[in-house]
Amino acid sequence: MFSKKLFAQRLQEIRKLHHETQRELGVVIGTKANNVSEIEGGKKTTTAENIAKICRHYHISADYLLGLSDDPQGGCERWTEEEP
Repeated sequence: MFSKKLFAQRLQEIRKLHHETQRELGVVIGTKANNVSEIEGGKKTTTAENIAKICRHYHISADYLLGLSDDPQGGCERWTEEEP
């Protein structure tokens, strides 16, 4: 089951693992740092399109980010670097 808290925690962890600021992630998904802060704080979520951008950017699976799997790389081998 989806957990906003787990989503927020995993997003923050993966962003910090890549040494990026909230501002830098905001550029990737087309939003401001304060919106990223609210997402990471569990106050709000984001769109499916932004989740896809986050997953592609960090090369992680959406299932992992959404808390549906504990495998960060599950299914990522199908991705290409090109945008569809």
